[in-house]
Amino acid sequence: MSKLIYAINASLDGYIEDERGSFDWSRPDHELLAAVNGLERSIGTYLYGRRMYESMAVWETMSIDADQLREQFEPGVVAPLQDFAQLWRVAEKVVYSRTLETVTTVRTRLEREFDAGAVHRLKETSAADITVGGAELASHAMAAGLVDECHLFLHPIIVGGGKRALPDGVRARVRLLDEQRFESGVVHLHYSVET
Repeated sequence: MSKLIYAINASLDGYIEDERGSFDWSRPDHELLAAVNGLERSIGTYLYGRRMYESMAVWETMSIDADQLREQFEPGVVAPLQDFAQLWRVAEKVVYSRTLETVTTVRTRLEREFDAGAVHRLKETSAADITVGGAELASHAMAAGLVDECHLFLHPIIVGGGKRALPDGVRARVRLLDEQRFESGVVHLHYSVET
């Protein structure tokens, strides 16, 4: 059985975006991107809510030409960005939305409602791990007892409010499996979610 993984960037006070909806404070450097790519290598399917999907869909059409990337990003992040784009493009995607009319990326299907039973069946039949992206969708998966692992990338900033990384109203025991510190001050906490 594959694992359902929730991996998220969060402020030290537990938010994925601030009260204005900004998450520019979580922009990763080359070291963090390389670590995220290591986690992404085991992923075969991404589960997204509409907003997360729309944010991530740029990876479908974004040029991964090294010279073009160097014009937009620091040189050290070019190779990890190319790596992530390749990983993202070959993975399956499931988008949950009541309002989205169509999807614009390949290997993507649209579902109107989150169906815990369907996700459980996907975990049973998938050869690779699955990740859930977006705090709201993750809260549904956590409430249904489907999340096996949680990876929190805590950034050294307090934003004071916004969208929470972990859901209200869900109680779960977790066990710390690993931790990693980065030069940027980010701390990666890797937990298993006990059922």
